[in-house]
Amino acid sequence: MALAHTILATLGDEAYSGYDLWKKFSQTSAYYWQASQQQIYRELGKLEKEGAIASEIIPQEGRPNKKLYKITEKGIEKLKDWLLEPAEPMAIREELLVKVIAAELVPRSVILQEIKRHRQIHTQQLSVYKEIEQQKFPEQVDQLSFKQKCFYATLRCGLSYESYRIAWCDEAIALLSED
Repeated sequence: MALAHTILATLGDEAYSGYDLWKKFSQTSAYYWQASQQQIYRELGKLEKEGAIASEIIPQEGRPNKKLYKITEKGIEKLKDWLLEPAEPMAIREELLVKVIAAELVPRSVILQEIKRHRQIHTQQLSVYKEIEQQKFPEQVDQLSFKQKCFYATLRCGLSYESYRIAWCDEAIALLSED
């Protein structure tokens, strides 16, 4: 998967400025795809050059003009073609696991503190996802539209992932604290 596909999927059927797209991207896609604002702007330029998105300049008083991006038919076709391809599971690249493997080289307290730090990060992220779930999906799941269910399914993956990571941290702390 490329950042381009994530941007096209995030745009959907709405027009966004680069900044607004980055904000929406951060709120909806951050649990499975990380990108900086600069990366998104760079990719928007590439997508516009290839005709997958089009921009419109909106004049603003007292502020710089706003540039809104919208997916084009060519962009929709690009996204459809990609959707028809099989998605391969991503390989795990987790720095913390490498540190755990080599942890015997430092005092035990060092690796335990790092795992506890990760646990806190995952706990905070789980809290963010739970808040999103409460705000955006207060109704019964069976009453959601298909599009809403798709977004909800990705959010549920984020919730499950963070819960799993917290449980793993707890297990690792207990295991590595034993003599």
